[in-house]
Amino acid sequence: MAAAPELSVVIPAFNEEDRLPRTLRTVEPYLQNRKHPFELILVDDGSGDGTLRVMREESRRSPNVKVVALPANRGKGRALASGVAASSGRLVLISDADPSTPIEELAKLEAALANGADVAIASRAKRGARIEISQPPHRVLMGKVFNLIVQALLLPGLWDTQCGFKLFKGDLGRELFGRLGTDGFGYDVEVLYRARRGRHTIAEVPVRWQHSAPTRVATFRSSLDMLKDVIRIRLGL
Repeated sequence: MAAAPELSVVIPAFNEEDRLPRTLRTVEPYLQNRKHPFELILVDDGSGDGTLRVMREESRRSPNVKVVALPANRGKGRALASGVAASSGRLVLISDADPSTPIEELAKLEAALANGADVAIASRAKRGARIEISQPPHRVLMGKVFNLIVQALLLPGLWDTQCGFKLFKGDLGRELFGRLGTDGFGYDVEVLYRARRGRHTIAEVPVRWQHSAPTRVATFRSSLDMLKDVIRIRLGL
């Protein structure tokens, strides 16, 4: 019998035919070189381009790769929930289809869990973070405003809830995403709020990061949707 994976890596993608191959060329060799059992779960969120084809080709090349295909576009939160549900690793990493946070930063998050945290989140805002390519100024400003709202209403003390690179103890990650009610980009806030309400320790870890264009986040529309999610979470959980 194959060994149970030590790590499950879940990468959701929507219309990422061009960027996903580059990410896979970095992520999979890194995981293989660690010599620990792993699974790489690729989730297609109802893409209209060749994203699903790229994923299926990768799964044919590698026995470590699983593909989850949603029949229609549901949003990043729902895609991640579907991928995490398919995972079986002792640890679960969620990561973006673009290479904004290098996979090598995983070691920092693993160290935080080894030191007692239940969840480790990559941060662009903590002292020690290194922003190699910054976002456009208007997106930086919108992100700071959104974070202040999140801190005021839900998660005081967390300075960057939206970086898409997060590591969970596996069973906890599957529990949190299994209860997820947010389909879109507000999933981060809901998952972290549920974790904190459950008295699970969250470590915020400074990482290397670089903006990768184009982004799937429509600054104003997505920010408004996330604000609605924050209010719903504050009133409903």
